[in-house]
Formats: sequence, structure tokens, C-alpha cells
Amino acid sequence: MATPVDILKKYWNLEQFWAPQEAIINEVLAKKDCVVLLPTGGGKSMCYQIPTLLFDGICIVISPLIALIEDQVSSLTAKNIKAIALTSKLSNYDLIIAFDNLQFGNYKFVYLSPEKLQSQVIQDKIKQLNVSLIAIDEAHCISEWGHDFRPYYLQLKVLKELHPNTPLIALTATATEKVLEDIQNNLSIKNATVFKKSFERPNLTYQVIFTENIYGQLLSHLSKNKNAGIVYVNSRKQTKEVCEFLNRNNLKSNFYHGGLIPSEKSKALSLWMNDEIPIMVATNAFGMGINKANVDAVVHINIPNSIENYIQESGRAGRNGERSMALILTNESLIYNAKSKFTSNLPTILVVKSVYQYINQYFKIGLGEMPDQLFDFSLQAFCETYKLNLLQTYNALKVLDRENIIALDENFSRKSTIIFMSSGSQVIDYIENNPSKKELINFVLRSYGGVFDHYTIINEHKIMKNLNYTKSHLLQLLTELKKDGIIDYNFENTSSKLKFLVPREDAYTINLISKNIEQQNNLKAFKFDAVLAYLKNEFQCRNKQLLIYFDEIVVQDCLTCDNCLRINSNNNEILNIEEKLLNFLKVGPQSSLALVQQFQCSDTVVLNTLKTLLEHNKISITSQNKYKLN
Repeated sequence: MATPVDILKKYWNLEQFWAPQEAIINEVLAKKDCVVLLPTGGGKSMCYQIPTLLFDGICIVISPLIALIEDQVSSLTAKNIKAIALTSKLSNYDLIIAFDNLQFGNYKFVYLSPEKLQSQVIQDKIKQLNVSLIAIDEAHCISEWGHDFRPYYLQLKVLKELHPNTPLIALTATATEKVLEDIQNNLSIKNATVFKKSFERPNLTYQVIFTENIYGQLLSHLSKNKNAGIVYVNSRKQTKEVCEFLNRNNLKSNFYHGGLIPSEKSKALSLWMNDEIPIMVATNAFGMGINKANVDAVVHINIPNSIENYIQESGRAGRNGERSMALILTNESLIYNAKSKFTSNLPTILVVKSVYQYINQYFKIGLGEMPDQLFDFSLQAFCETYKLNLLQTYNALKVLDRENIIALDENFSRKSTIIFMSSGSQVIDYIENNPSKKELINFVLRSYGGVFDHYTIINEHKIMKNLNYTKSHLLQLLTELKKDGIIDYNFENTSSKLKFLVPREDAYTINLISKNIEQQNNLKAFKFDAVLAYLKNEFQCRNKQLLIYFDEIVVQDCLTCDNCLRINSNNNEILNIEEKLLNFLKVGPQSSLALVQQFQCSDTVVLNTLKTLLEHNKISITSQNKYKLN
């Protein structure tokens, strides 16, 4: 009979497990429920995949992201392991074929989202399968104290009801003790064995640098790296800006964000994974499932959304065990903007109450009514009608969805894209022969940069409003332009479906959930404040601070983070650096980047020494952000 190590060698070509993989696998093979907390890159998927290959039957895997599901299925298929993804791409006919294959075709894995599991048809089909194991990936999503709470995760205990004797394994990379407790309670596995590996990454050097010259510091640090790197930024627009800046300075880079079409994402990821373009500039859409061993640096030039997010994102560095850098570049202005954005987008009780009243007005729902129908809903049109903040309104609608006041799908997160397939001169000729298209073409060219170079996200609603077009007229013109070979246009239906789940009671309805809203907002504020505390910390080992957040207590300082280096630096060395810095400045004002490059020691030591000289009024900063002698 095959052993777990046999399976590891056969399919993964590895000789031994990482701790505590083997212990987890043995517990699952003993048909025990498990909760597994392993840091990013800790090999969580093997903990359910290997037992499944030893069991007789199928493993049901719940995962929150379609992209992650498809990546896992592709990875298993490449190993000649049969796996199916039940996604929205499957027609009803395809779904029937898929379940026939699962029942009779020797398939071992079926992946689906928690939303897909809500279908009664799928539940009935799952009940008929020989299910050997249930795996819940990203299990922190089940807890309101988690950093990515998803209401549909609360319904996953139905799997235990369908197959009460089947072991269940819940896996996550980031969870506090409170979240681990919620996972066990909400999945009805209170007697589960909990495996928790330390979040400590001894080979990661954590640094935070306050600087007005963000791009200069970024260039300085990435120039020292030999291998791959990731730069996380706030917006899709900034991914391209930073990428172009790095390329202009001879650092080969590419960019990645949620608005790229699948082929562009795939190409960018492939070039990066194969080391053809070593630096990826990305939003946090570049996340789950990214696994590359030789990442030397993960740099954030934004404020991370939470400590949980930061641990996951920074943890993509140093998976080969080599010394690697996790750096945040920030300044007081960025922190101020982040605070303002956090406050303005928070869905307070008053905001949720207003949005609920507006949504009832929008669809003309009377007091006490609860229509039994699905409504087409455009978030942008709704916000424009009532002059509402888009993101704050979205967050308020998510609260109403989470509290089962409404049910809302999220098609509005999908974006249409366009690219011009013809040259500029060909477009001019086309306009002369097709004057009815002139207004639309000119508006698109004025409003969207780069449409000749790459697929660009467009907002049909904005175009309709500015040109006073109906939706059908706009779509007709865009379709004709595509047919004539002038553009390639990928239409995405951004109209969501909205359903009311309770009768309209206005204030009474929201008052019933006000305590939950307040609790969630307090939790968000706690997580945001924890990030600010990490940035502002100057006295405690950064590694210690991160571990304490996850209820881990360590005695030893890491001795490599910027705080440890600053606190433990030899006084004579600092005095020596001070003297050299003052001598360098005698020739005239210089930038921090130019000064840092004069020394072989850590950048952080030099920058902190400059800070000390400023505090003692020995130097000052010019209007060009250069240092000069006083």
C-alpha cells in the first residue's frame, strides 16, 4: 500500500515533507477533522491533496477565487491527477457531464466557490458522490474577525450535513486565536485538531522607511537585488506608472492588476515566473496562489490593508530560505491620505440606513413590500442618481448583503476593455468615411490613454452620459467598430442582480443590525490602527510586533529589521557615519539617495543618522528635498 511519502515522490518529485505537513496528513488519514494554520508558502494544499490520493473517493475543495480554483486544477491536471472546477463558465449541460465524470470517471478533486455551493442542485449532486474529504481553503473568510470575511462561508457547514462521517480540513495562512475559534464553531468541528505553525520568517528583513522620495528609494533598493521582486501599489494606474519608471531606469518590470484581461494576466505572470522580467508591479490582485521561490524583495509603496494582508504579501519573499527584504516606503502624506480614505469609505450606521432607503426608492418599493423578483442593478448609475460616494456605497451594500437584507451579485467588479487595432492614420481615414462614428472615437481617444498600445478599461456608463447615447446605441457603434477591424472590444455586463430578502421597514430594518455594523466598523478600525502602529513603531523589533499581533510571543529580537539595527548599532559607527555625512555635504546639497550610495552599511542606518542630524539642527532640507549643512 502506498504511503504519503510515496505520493510525494511520485507527483511532487520531493523526498520529504516540511513540518508539520506529515503530522497533518496522518491526522487526516485517521479521518480526523483538522484546522491548519500555515504561513504563505507553507504547502497547505498538499495537506488535503496527498490524503485524497490515498483515499478511495473524491475531495470537495471550497475556494473563494475562480482564478485560484483554475490554477489549482491546472496544477493537478499537469500531474495527471483528475480534477474538475465547477465555475460559472459551465452550462447546465456541462454541469451534468461534470458530475457524471465525478461519479464514474475516476476524478479525485472537485473545486467550487462557496457561492456555487448554495445551489440546491449542486448540493443534491454532491450528496450522491463518494466524498472522502472536505477541504475549506482560505478558511479565515468564515470569521467576521477575519480580514476577508465572506458571508457565504457561513453556509459551508452544509457539507458536514451532506456527509457527516467525512473528515473536514480547514486551511488558512493568516488567523488570530479568535479567528481559529470562529472557524471551528462555524464549521461545526469543535473537536478538530489544530495545527498552527509560527509566522516567524527568520530570513526576512522587515523595514519601514519614511521618505518623500518614494521612487528614488524604490530604485535604490531594487537595484541591489539579484533575483525577482514584487512592488505593491495602491491603484491600477500606479502599477503602470511605477513599471514605466523602473523600465526607464534599466530595471526590467511588468505590471499586473485586476483590470487586465486573462491573456494579459497570464502573459505577465509567465514572464515573471520564468525570470524573463524579474520585477512585478501589482495591486493586491496579485495574491493568492502566487508561488515563486527566488523573490528577493517585496516592497509596498502603499499602506497595507491589514497586518494579515501584509504578512501574506511580504511572505512571498524568501521562500527559498535566502535572506530577503520586506520593505514599506511611506511618508506622512501617504498616511494622512490613507486615514482620510479609510474614514470616508467606512459604511457607518447612518450611511447604511441612507443607502437602504435610496435602494428602495430606486426600485419603487413601498413600505412593508418585499417583491419576489430579481432587479437589474448598476452601481454607477445608482450612485450618480443620488450623488453618492461609490466605494462607501459599495461597502454599505456589502453590509446589507452580509446581513441578509438584500442579495447582490458582483458583476459591477467586471470591466469592459478596448484596444485600437488600426494605426492613427487609418483611424483618421475611417472617420472621414464614417462620420457617424467620429464623436465616439474622438471621445474614447481623449478619455483613455494607451488605447493604441494595450487593452484599456472603459466605462460605458460614462460614455453614454457624456455623449447622451442610449446603451443600445453605444453597444451598436462599438460592435460596428469591432466588425470593421478598427477596435477589439470585450464587453462585460456590469449590471448586477439584486433581490430584496426582507420587507421594507426603513429605520427599523437597519436598527436590528446596527450592533453588527458597529462591531464590524470597530474591527476595521482596529486592523487599520494596527497597520499604523507598525509603521510608526521605532522602538520594538518589527518581527516581534508582527508575531504579537498573531498571539505569538518571542523572546529574541530579530537583529535584522530597521529598528533592531538602529537600536543596536555601535555608537562609534554612528558617530563615524555622522562625520562622513557632514564631510560629504561640505561640497554642497545632496539627495538621500546620493548619500546612501556612499556607504557599504544598511540604508536604514544612514537614513536614521540623517534624521538624528536634522533633529540636532546640524543639517536641513532644501526646497528640492536635498540635505545641506547648517
